Formats: sequence, C-alpha cells, structure tokens
Amino acid sequence: MSTINEERAADALRAHDDRARQEHHETRPLRGIAGWVDDRTGGTKGIPTLMKKVFPDHWSFMLGEIAMYSMIICLLTGVFLTFWFIPSMSQSPYDGSYVPLQGVMVSDAYQSTLDISFDIRGGLLIRQIHHWAALIFVVAVFVHMARVFFTGAFRKPREINWVFGTILSLLACIEGFAGYSLPDDLLSGTGIRAMNGFVQSIPVIGSYTAYFIFGGAFPGDMIIPRLYSAHILLIPAALVGLFTAHILLVFLQKHTQYPGPGRTNNNVVGYPFMPVYIAKAGGFFFIVFGVIALISAVVSINPIWGYGPYDPSPITAGSQPDWYMGFADGALRLLPGFLEFVAFGFTFSMNIFPGSIILLPLMWTIIGVYPFVEKWVTGDEREHHLLDRPRNAPARTGIGVAGIVLYCVLFFAAGNDLMAIKLHLSINDITNTLRVLFFIGPPIAYWITKRICLSLQQYDREKVLHGRETGTIWRHANGEFEEIHAPLTPRERWTLVQHEVLEPFVVTETTDVHGVASPIARKERWRAKLSHFYFKDRVDAVTPAELEAAHHAHGPAVTEEPVEAEVTEPAIER
Repeated sequence: MSTINEERAADALRAHDDRARQEHHETRPLRGIAGWVDDRTGGTKGIPTLMKKVFPDHWSFMLGEIAMYSMIICLLTGVFLTFWFIPSMSQSPYDGSYVPLQGVMVSDAYQSTLDISFDIRGGLLIRQIHHWAALIFVVAVFVHMARVFFTGAFRKPREINWVFGTILSLLACIEGFAGYSLPDDLLSGTGIRAMNGFVQSIPVIGSYTAYFIFGGAFPGDMIIPRLYSAHILLIPAALVGLFTAHILLVFLQKHTQYPGPGRTNNNVVGYPFMPVYIAKAGGFFFIVFGVIALISAVVSINPIWGYGPYDPSPITAGSQPDWYMGFADGALRLLPGFLEFVAFGFTFSMNIFPGSIILLPLMWTIIGVYPFVEKWVTGDEREHHLLDRPRNAPARTGIGVAGIVLYCVLFFAAGNDLMAIKLHLSINDITNTLRVLFFIGPPIAYWITKRICLSLQQYDREKVLHGRETGTIWRHANGEFEEIHAPLTPRERWTLVQHEVLEPFVVTETTDVHGVASPIARKERWRAKLSHFYFKDRVDAVTPAELEAAHHAHGPAVTEEPVEAEVTEPAIER
C-alpha cells in the first residue's frame, strides 16, 4: 500500500524533521567548536575528498617533508628568539654573564644574542636548534629539487611548481644569509662587509646602491634592523606563501609515483591521507624534530662569544660563508684580477661583479627555465605522472651531475686558502687547477654519467632478454657448459621495459610549397640539434616480439607466459 498521500499531523512532520536534523548532526564529520564553525562556514565540504587523497609510499618523497618540517621548526624557534633579540647597532658596555667580554663595547644585537645564549633558560639550545634547522632546511630543499630533477617530476603539469621551488630555494639562501648576519659578531660582520663590496662592484650605480642599503657609509647603523625586518617578516612571508602554493598544487594535481605494475599516468597507487599517511607524516615530524634537537644539544654551532663583536678594522682569518653561499665566494676567488678595467670614467670590476651579483640570479634562472627548454626540445605536450628512472634519461642525468660538479668546484674554491695551509700546497696552484676544472670538469662528468646510464640501460635489456644469473652451471651431454638463467617475473620485468625511448627530432622541410624559406626553420634546426644532443645515444626498450624470440631461443628453461601483474597496494586514486 502506498503511503505517498498518507495524511500526517503537522507535529508528526516536525518530529520527522527533528530526526533528520539529529541524524545529520550525528553524522557530520566535525563536532564541538569545529562543528559550530562548520555550521556557519561550510568549511568541511572538501574534507572527505582530502581524507581520501592517495599518496605513494616511497622514501624519496620524505625529502620534501624534511624541508617543510625544518621550516616549521625555524618558525617556532624564531618566535622564541624574537622575544629577547634586540635588532639595534647602538653601542654599550657588555655586562652579562660571559666574563671575558665584560666591559667591552658591543652592539645591542650582539649583547642580546649573548644574553639569549647565557642568561635565558634554554636560550642556547633554542638558538642552536634554529640554526641547525635552517641548515637542514636548505639541504632538504636542494636534495628534494635534485630528486625532482633526476626523475623528471618537473614535467607537465608541474612546471609552475618547479618554478615555485626554484624561487623558494633562492629565498632560503637569502634568508639564511640574513639570519646569520643578525648577531653582529666578527664572523657575520665580515660577511656583511663582503656583501658591501659586492654591491659596490655593480657598474656605475654600485656605490649609490651600497649607500642606500646601509643607510650611509659602511657599516652605518641601519643594516641590522633592515636585515631583521627582512629575516622575520618579508622573506618568511614569501617562503610560507610559496610553500603553501607548492603544497596546494601537489594536492590539486595527481601525485607523481615511480613506475611499477598497476601504476599509470591515470591513477595513483599508495595510501590514503587519513589515517595512514597523516599518522606517518606526524610521526616523521617528531623524528625530524628529535634529530635536530639532538644535534643541537651535542654539536655547537656559531659560537659568537669566541669571535667577539664586529669591528671593521680586524678580519677573522679563514672565515668562510655557510655552505649554501660558498659557491659564490669560490667564483670570486677563481675570477682573475685582470678583468677589472676603467671606461668612461667608471671602474668596471668584472673580477668581482659576475661572481657576486650575476651568478646567483643566472644560476637560478637556468634552473627555473629548464623544464620549458626540455619540453620544447621533446615537443611533448602530454601530462606525466610516472617518474623516470634516471638511467632512462641519460642526457638529463648527465646535465644534472655536470651542474653538481660545477657547484662542487666553486665550493672547494671557497676554501682554497685553507686547503693551501692544511695541505702545505701553493694557493696559486690550487686556484689554477680549480680554474681548469671549472671548464673541463662538467663536460667530463656529463660524458661519464651518460655512459654509465647507457650501460645500465643495456644491462637492463640483457637482463630482460636472458633472465637473471643464478650461478648454476649446467653440463650438457656433449660436454658443453652453460649457466642457467632464471626468468624475471612480470612484476620485475615491468619496471625494466615500461619506459619510452624518444628519437631525435628531424627537420623535414625548410621551405613552404612555394619554395619560400620557412620563418621557423632556424628555430626548428636549433631544436633538432638539441634533440640530437639529448636522444642520439639511446638503448631501445625490449619489445614483446624480442622477448618472445629470446624465450624461444633459450628453450623451456626460461620460458614463461606473461601474466597480469597484481596490484598489492592498498589504495588507488583514479
């Protein structure tokens, strides 16, 4: 019997509505204060989708999380330090707990840093946690970028995220420089003095720019307050904004994953954000925090009381910048002095200006535009969510290793004086050797890396065709000896044959139907040359026909019918 037209009293209808509201109240995702806010803002609409977001499970994805957690630790400890740090260059006699400096004229910035270290309970530990977390943050950012580069995770649709990460890494270096300059000790003051010289090397406007930055003649009394504003406000705001945009793009786009059975460009195989991934991420945060705290408790860093307050007259022997700025210092030491000249009444310090001012934006610009260059060379407009094995992209891997070698040469050049002293060598010989390595080191590293990648590809090809060596020797009836090879399982074989091998681009036509030269012919020829550089040397992946032929050639010992690979991961996001 139908109840559609059944008559009910008004109070019954209201009771039914109350039950519906009660059911909705009991099943909503948030309660209490969060539920009160949700009733008025509707902020939980996207939470179910967020909770089901799938993340692949691989240790290399944790590198980005280390960077994020280190930045959070820097922010938390930085808030603690701002309570007592005084960003002022006003001079007064030191009257704190550190006896060797009592009575010495120091700036308020230096004295407040000493007070944090010796007079504030836990202040020295927090200072060291802040400094170590900053160093680990920069390390993690660069290592994470290396993982993204070598696996091709920057390809479409993630070019924008790569640009965000590039800018973030540059800001991280600038933030680190501003931070370790704040205590106004002799070591950091030497770094600021070097920065003043770098700015003055800018042609024509250098002296005016330095006067503007320092608020007068060096050292002035404005540089510490200005660095403080940049360190705690401007640069952190940019870092947090870029990091937030970076994470949002990761959530909006499919997460990259390493190739394997069941993994395609159309799905993501891994664990859901809630509860598995959030529990692992939360635990990993405390591991990172604990490791940084342990290092900070047992390893001293930046003991400013041993350097003393900054004075423009003395210079610390063997002073070195932090490692992430060392390559710029090395570039300065490798530039020959004869590059300086005078023209039109101005001094052009080309022995300083390229390494100090041009190098940083040039290097980061090259890094930032690389995805677009590779995309233009390949002409590939497809979306890529599967990562490359570095061996399957030998040209890209070689370029990355060449860049690392170039950085290492500049980094070691920053310590040419220390190497000369400790190794009892001529500093001129060390400098000249590093100058030669600057030009020949990266090409050699590129060639060696590319050959290694091609060799590994050939090894994978032979492994797929002939199977895995077992170490078992079989003697035939005719006396012939043969090693038995065990066939690979479909799951093992998948990773070795799934990659795509691109061929060099070839220019087919340089004129139109009327015989007129094409306006884009020159650009296409450049693209063909670069494509030839990338893909001339290659090892083709094993085709099904080749695999079947190899199985028949080796007989039944290695014959195996291909079967569908099973996906054992717990979650798949389409």
